[in-house]
Amino acid sequence: MKTTMKNYYLPTPKKWRKLGDALLGASTLITSYGIMQSYQWLALASLIVGVIGKFLTNFFSEDT
Repeated sequence: MKTTMKNYYLPTPKKWRKLGDALLGASTLITSYGIMQSYQWLALASLIVGVIGKFLTNFFSEDT
């Protein structure tokens, strides 16, 4: 796997897309719970982790 800025817009490998989608889904559920229960710190932390995790998956590409 290569990780560089020029790989950002290249297709992301399937396993990294799955991981990014799973992280985003989990953070969405945790953020929703934090909002409903008035845990602002939990909601904000989960939101940040989910968004960063999803963007980081775009930096990976297949070795060529």
